[in-house]
Amino acid sequence: MPHFDLAEIIRAIGLLGVWAIVFTESGLLFGFFLPGDSLLFTAGFLASQGFFNVWVLAIGCFVMAVTGDSVGYFIGHKYGRRLFNKEDSLFFHKDHLIKANEFYKKHGGKTIILARFMPFIRTFAPIVAGIADMHYSTFLAYNVVGGFFWAIGVTLTGFFLGSIIPDVDKYLLPIIAGIIIVSVAPSAYHVLKDKQNRKQLITALSAVVSRKKK
Repeated sequence: MPHFDLAEIIRAIGLLGVWAIVFTESGLLFGFFLPGDSLLFTAGFLASQGFFNVWVLAIGCFVMAVTGDSVGYFIGHKYGRRLFNKEDSLFFHKDHLIKANEFYKKHGGKTIILARFMPFIRTFAPIVAGIADMHYSTFLAYNVVGGFFWAIGVTLTGFFLGSIIPDVDKYLLPIIAGIIIVSVAPSAYHVLKDKQNRKQLITALSAVVSRKKK
């Protein structure tokens, strides 16, 4: 099995590649599977090793995050409810859109900020805001705040940890794994707190265990 090394991938794609991924994951329908938090943290770490200028990296990521969310907003605003009738494909999963819609109904405008730290929801939240006809100036205000804390905050965290911890590269994989777990935890909690979802998960796990015993 080939070894997946995010740091090597980032070295290969450079600044433009990092910015393109941030833009795509922030608001395009097919960007939901891309690595967001771990990408920013690892790029920040590489900046601490002199591979990037940290401020050029962080500000560029912030601009791409805000721009990507705005594109997502206008996709939702233009195509609206038709997206809910779209069939699932490799690059579109309707269930993520539905979950983002439910999250938006519960938290309102704050969703744009909170969703920045939630994989999958992050991509679909601006689309849902567009569907809901949130006033664009209101959306943009939330978008800027969320984009700042996510794009600049996570990137600088990687930079500062890389600067102060000796040989931090030895611990990079566990740190990235921890970031992924922390990122997924809110979504997992949101799904598992629903009794029906817990039942379905237990049924699926039981079926897997039964097949293994045979």
